[in-house]
Amino acid sequence: MNILLWALQVLAALLYGASGCMKVFMFDKVSEGVPSFGALPRKAWLALGVFELICTVGLIVPAAFHWQPVLTVVAATVLAIESLVFVWVHAKYREITPIILSGVLGLLMAFIAYGRMVLEPIS
Repeated sequence: MNILLWALQVLAALLYGASGCMKVFMFDKVSEGVPSFGALPRKAWLALGVFELICTVGLIVPAAFHWQPVLTVVAATVLAIESLVFVWVHAKYREITPIILSGVLGLLMAFIAYGRMVLEPIS
């Protein structure tokens, strides 16, 4: 279970790291033609991107160094909640593929949080 959770944490860190970088550094390019990016102001998307990058670090570093590993659970939980918000935003704009992607990522993050809290905690 520990190997599976680590693999999922690394995968999630890569996905959310890419998402955060796109929101911070390439927002204008990735937001073209996507109506749901109009749901929030540009500064809010920037803040979410920075937030995702911080959580990306939180998914890996605390667990890897056995320093405050509860932060890994917190990062995964927060990203799961963010995914739920994105499901709502995409549903409002009837964007089916992003709804599915956000839902799957939310479930993945919830599983990581549960796994690191109950199934295979980092001690």
